[in-house]
Amino acid sequence: MLRLAMMLVLSAGSVQAADCDGPTLTFIESAPRDRFELSVGPQALRSVTVDLRGSAGTLIFDTADGGTGVEVFQPLRDEGGTGAGDVSDGAEVVTVMLTQTRAGARAAFSIDVDDRLAASDLGQIRVTGGEMAGATVTFETMDGVGLEAVFDGANRAVGCP
Repeated sequence: MLRLAMMLVLSAGSVQAADCDGPTLTFIESAPRDRFELSVGPQALRSVTVDLRGSAGTLIFDTADGGTGVEVFQPLRDEGGTGAGDVSDGAEVVTVMLTQTRAGARAAFSIDVDDRLAASDLGQIRVTGGEMAGATVTFETMDGVGLEAVFDGANRAVGCP
């Protein structure tokens, strides 16, 4: 009976997150640049912070030749609606300021992400959803409120207000 009750609570929580209309960040593995696409949601946002430290793939940002990552590297680049800046090679956290901050806006940025697993799904140069799972995102609203979300196995994080 306790097991059934726990399953119902877990199911209700996942349904609630799936039904949330908060901001969404999606990671898209691509070569040579990996891409993060943001849908701002109903609240205006100031910034997005991606923290790879909890990722299943022990992921890093690979931004410099000969650095921490594998083969291909790409610095942070605005792909529309962000104020991209510099990210140190091997960093695990990046904060991106938004220029498209209004509710309903879309923005994107690209950077190379590598895993550090000895036996990764597709090699360390490519990241799968299972490897991104567990990484976190903090969506900062214009009011300074942080909405936290965790990437799932489908490379998607949704911040529920």
